[in-house]
Amino acid sequence: MLKDKVVIVTGGAGLLGKEFIKAVVEQKGIAIIADINKQIGKDTQKLLQKELNSKNIDFIKLDISSKKSINKMIDKISSKYGRIDALVNNAYPRNKNYGRSFFEVEYKDFKENLSLNLGGYFLTSQQTALFFKKQGYGNIINISSIYGIIAPKFEVYDNTLMTTPVEYAAIKSALIHLTKYMAKYFKGQNIKVNTLSPGGIFDNQNEIFLEQYKEQCLNKGMLDKSDLSGALVFLLSDLSLWVNGQNIVVDDGFTL
Repeated sequence: MLKDKVVIVTGGAGLLGKEFIKAVVEQKGIAIIADINKQIGKDTQKLLQKELNSKNIDFIKLDISSKKSINKMIDKISSKYGRIDALVNNAYPRNKNYGRSFFEVEYKDFKENLSLNLGGYFLTSQQTALFFKKQGYGNIINISSIYGIIAPKFEVYDNTLMTTPVEYAAIKSALIHLTKYMAKYFKGQNIKVNTLSPGGIFDNQNEIFLEQYKEQCLNKGMLDKSDLSGALVFLLSDLSLWVNGQNIVVDDGFTL
């Protein structure tokens, strides 16, 4: 379904990133792990090449907040493969103070985290779209969240130390509108932009939280990371050729 498509996944060595890389390769595409951590990125590349018995996995170091780094990536990948078919904006950079409770968030940290993440998605999309314009086509997929759609259900965190950072809600909601803006701005240029918004992903969270979260869903509750692969492949493939400016939600009904 993705035969020979060259797909860049930012944050490709992370929890979701690795799963996205696997999904591309399993569909016969060429997956590029674009990650800021060279050692982890290289290790992930070797691990997945062995696991999938495939050489169609590459690594390139990328800092999404650096125009120079982004353009270096675009030049290297396009020169090596002759094209870039899609960009999956999946990285999640944040500073050391990210995740504090609302009244403890400093203004400078709020600004920095929005700049790193939302700003990084904008910059990566902007520079890649310039390449797509010259190429004649392109596909951008932004990874948002259920908390980009609705206000947090704070009750699922009762009796736990967990919460949803205010920066997360601001970033993820803005990404959905940034998607719509770019999709419309690129009218007539054969560049489509969509969002994929996952529900909570299981990562050995607190049992109390898992039970309270599941009560808000329709069947499964927390998703496995592999549960997003089908939607991603759909958005990357020609099956979604005329799906543009949309937000695909995969959340087992959490947002209902």
